[in-house]
Amino acid sequence: MKILVAVKRVVDFNVKVRVKADGSGADTANLKMAMNPFDEIAIEEAVRLKEAGKAREIIAVSIGSAQCQETLRTALALGADRAILVETQTEVQPLAVARLLKVLICRELPAPGLVMLGKQAIDDDANQTGQMLAALMGWPQATFASKLVVDGLDVQVTREIDGGLETLGFKLPLIVTTDLRLNEPRYVSLPNIMKAKKKPLDITTPEALGIDVRPTLITLKVEEPKTRAAGKRVADVKELVQKLRHEAKVISWKR
Repeated sequence: MKILVAVKRVVDFNVKVRVKADGSGADTANLKMAMNPFDEIAIEEAVRLKEAGKAREIIAVSIGSAQCQETLRTALALGADRAILVETQTEVQPLAVARLLKVLICRELPAPGLVMLGKQAIDDDANQTGQMLAALMGWPQATFASKLVVDGLDVQVTREIDGGLETLGFKLPLIVTTDLRLNEPRYVSLPNIMKAKKKPLDITTPEALGIDVRPTLITLKVEEPKTRAAGKRVADVKELVQKLRHEAKVISWKR
């Protein structure tokens, strides 16, 4: 089985992002960038499947600026066999990403049996690309995966839902979006970083793939959330009820 994993370059999750003065978006200049954490989990799961003899090749794909090569090299160091960068300076929204991935999947011969993505990117939190890709490909999808068991062409996915856990059975090919509790990604070792530099990384463009990636949604304004007021101590339940009624105005008396 061949596995294709989509990875995205985002601001490191430890970094606090500020909004631009004009409110046009987040200011990412000079900030530390990293692989989207959910995508890192997807890469780790693909590598574990290969180590278990369930897959023979892992392809990492990223869409964005030339700096995304760093993210792809990290994926290669984690265990991916080769990488593809769809280079563009345009803001690529989820539907355009799904269309690009569809073209790349269809170009692979033999086609990947399993496509894995993080359930969402931590920059826009869209949680759309995997679902859109499944619809475009006409493949089944398993979102929010917390456990993955592959046995030949049969795949059993445990996914997290509001009421607990749901286990579903599938036949390959399949689209999977990964959740936090699926695994814990390994650290990248220095020898693997050196080996990653020699692994193939192909670069193409949306134009070469015949996909129009111009945004269809326009961001009108971005603003930081309002600062929360400091908490207050109360002497007893009576005072608490009074403050909730008269200050917070979240309860009312009914006779």
